[in-house]
Amino acid sequence: MFVVITAVGPDNVGLADPIIHYVTGLGANITEIQMYDHDEEAIFAMFLRIQIEADLYASLRAALTEIGRLKKLSIRVWSAEIRQESPRLAICTTYRPEPALAVLEAIQSGEIEATPAVMIGNRDHCQQLARQFGVDWHSIGGEMGEANDDRMIDLLDEYDIDYVLLARYMRILPASSCWKYAGGRIINLHHGLLPSFPGIRPYHDANEARMLTFGATCHFIVPELDAGNQIIHQETFSVEPGTKIDEIVRIGQEINEPACLVKGLKRVVNREIELHFHRVVARKTS
Repeated sequence: MFVVITAVGPDNVGLADPIIHYVTGLGANITEIQMYDHDEEAIFAMFLRIQIEADLYASLRAALTEIGRLKKLSIRVWSAEIRQESPRLAICTTYRPEPALAVLEAIQSGEIEATPAVMIGNRDHCQQLARQFGVDWHSIGGEMGEANDDRMIDLLDEYDIDYVLLARYMRILPASSCWKYAGGRIINLHHGLLPSFPGIRPYHDANEARMLTFGATCHFIVPELDAGNQIIHQETFSVEPGTKIDEIVRIGQEINEPACLVKGLKRVVNREIELHFHRVVARKTS
């Protein structure tokens, strides 16, 4: 089985060695390794993708948890194969309810085989939606919508989350959060076509560029890289010349963005694609 290991903590000497020595001593095959050492922030982060026998998974988790305690590292061990029949999702929202609603309806209808374990918001606009579908709701936002990123990570751990879904969650995750759930576990919906239209006003930017085709992008979030290079799915729609920007935004928000997120999430949950070395690749089934 393939296993993802992430380790994040205060920078120090000899943090990677005990992890690497343990997994290689276990007979694991390391298929991907990345390390990040930021002197100014004094942060160490490491990502490993390994292949081991399935019966070693429990002992691997226990041993690395102990290494994390001794080295003061936040270590997570995860495999998509553990709950591949119904992975646990955290749906993160801010204002727009349509993408989260589309995902919840797709799960309810059986189109997406997953469990909506928790909804998290830096605003309370989607709290009623969580109640409607019987999903636990947690607010992590302050008065101005500022997010408590540490609280988000605590909730993701508490609910034993497989995939974090940023369903028009309008806050940037810090690099430390991205590292902790690295390896294709954070999925974002951007309301524009990447890489051409990033930013917070992609509809307006595309309209000012005289585009007649607009779209949304579902992509993996990776730490320390520009978003958009890890595209899972893009969904587009076209309009007639002269269409008002309000109508373009309405179609995008109410129809196109939800469809894009559902189709992208479905590809991830069905394990049609994976993220390897920051590139989206078709999963090998043999």
